[in-house]
Amino acid sequence: MKALLDNLLVEAQWLLSTEQKQAQLRYVSLLNQWNQIYNLTAVRQPEQMLSRHIVDSLSVIPFLPEGDLLDVGSGAGLPGIPLAIAQPNRHYTLLDSLGKRTQFLTQVKQQLKLSNVSVVQDRVENFQTEQLFSGIICRAFSALPTLVSLCQHLIEPINGKILAMKGKLSEEELSSIPKDFTVAEIIPLKVPGLLDKNRHLVIVTLD
Repeated sequence: MKALLDNLLVEAQWLLSTEQKQAQLRYVSLLNQWNQIYNLTAVRQPEQMLSRHIVDSLSVIPFLPEGDLLDVGSGAGLPGIPLAIAQPNRHYTLLDSLGKRTQFLTQVKQQLKLSNVSVVQDRVENFQTEQLFSGIICRAFSALPTLVSLCQHLIEPINGKILAMKGKLSEEELSSIPKDFTVAEIIPLKVPGLLDKNRHLVIVTLD
């Protein structure tokens, strides 16, 4: 597992410390254990989790805005946990509505000692916070128009960005986002080891 992760990171040209690599592997181990009971992800093999979850999540790092980020519909902690491990100086709030998922995320936070992670159980449309986020990111949460509509009360109004990790894109989805928002950029993502090459990061901003 360690050798496979090393190879994927070298191919992607991403640098992680030894401690960060160990934390990523420990996260995969915890995910694999909990997945057998709680069905947190359809990916069953830890080796596949490295490319389809860890490396896929890390692929967005060059495009993230500065400041704290909210991971909406975090599920098993994707992309928030791999990103928080790789970026210890940035705070991540992981939001999910299901208790079994937030219980897992809390366990991961405790075991990996991720002081830059907060776990919140709530529906995104009901989540209220005094702190607005410079970036809201999601992976396989909902269609883009729904995501923007649900998250718009949580985004910083000036420089805030909504970042949606997507597979194949449809023109209908891209053109149906709520008014006052614009698809600012669509970035192809290169994910070593991932057979599905149709990976994109869609960045949405306020007009």
